[in-house]
Amino acid sequence: MGQGHEVVVFGAYGHTGRFVVRELRERGFVPVLSGRDAGRLTDLASSVPGPAPRPASVDDPASLDRALAGTAAVVNCAGPFAATAGPVIEAALRAGIPYVDVAAELEAIVDTFTRFTDRARAAGAVIVPAMAFYGGLGDLLVTAAMGDWTEADEAHIAYALSSWHPTAGTRASGAVSRQRRDGRRLRYADGRLEYRRDAPPTVQWSFPEPMGPRTVIGEFTMADVITVPRHLSVPDVRSYMTVEAARQVTDPDTPPPSAADEQGRSDQTFLVDVLVRSGGSERRAVAGGRDIYAVTAPLVGEAVDRVLSGRTRTTGVAAAGAMFDAPDFLRALSSHVSFELRPARRRAQAADR
Repeated sequence: MGQGHEVVVFGAYGHTGRFVVRELRERGFVPVLSGRDAGRLTDLASSVPGPAPRPASVDDPASLDRALAGTAAVVNCAGPFAATAGPVIEAALRAGIPYVDVAAELEAIVDTFTRFTDRARAAGAVIVPAMAFYGGLGDLLVTAAMGDWTEADEAHIAYALSSWHPTAGTRASGAVSRQRRDGRRLRYADGRLEYRRDAPPTVQWSFPEPMGPRTVIGEFTMADVITVPRHLSVPDVRSYMTVEAARQVTDPDTPPPSAADEQGRSDQTFLVDVLVRSGGSERRAVAGGRDIYAVTAPLVGEAVDRVLSGRTRTTGVAAAGAMFDAPDFLRALSSHVSFELRPARRRAQAADR
């Protein structure tokens, strides 16, 4: 496990950051609390044993260097990632340590791949963006479903959330993404990302029982639509969201998540249903659990553990499924996430999903 390695958590006092700090401690790591707000760091440090907090700002490279000095890795939980990812990755490269983030901002993830792929590969560095519920989990599920296929025609990632109460960070990151897109939406089709101004389709998705058919927003593009094509040969990658959850996250009056247990998790539940098609065959992977923000922490913790113990498949900037053994990774999360690979079957002639 952690063997006492010090791991910087930048944005440690945020909603997801607190879950990550707790998870790292439970795994035997020593979280080093960092972020832009010194007061909030001090407050958090009063309840988290460990080193003194290290305030740092993305506008002050020297402060980031001090925050990362002598540590084994850094986890960036501070959005908007359009502002934080680049500076923290630069600091990680200067320090010679791995970088993991929980970004769900599509453009920020694209930026990470575009700006740092060559430099990170040349340096033998490990950079894993979007190692979160959106991005990491879906990418691992698609990779696991692919199995021994070297290519597929299409991959679909359908999300069923019992509710979606967004954090302040989710809202801030979403606002930045919308501004960067000028109100357009993104989709990945025919082997490329494209911006569109039309409304996304509404379709039916047949989730596994007992959930069954649900109305979903089609082309509700999430981070895995960016990560999957970076390492898998799939020209069409699409994600979907249940209509009720999509409405909640876009409603400005939806309150933030509230704790429903002693771990601080909300009562939100989720199901992620992945369908991969190749020729006349299709494969499926399904995962379920509780609280999309809280479950990001074991995803991050497992990633950090595997990176620091050398259980990785590549170097450079890589998505979760490229960096790790996807089925093994998902099974290691069994206390947090249910995971099932469905047997391959011949595709039905009907176009329903």
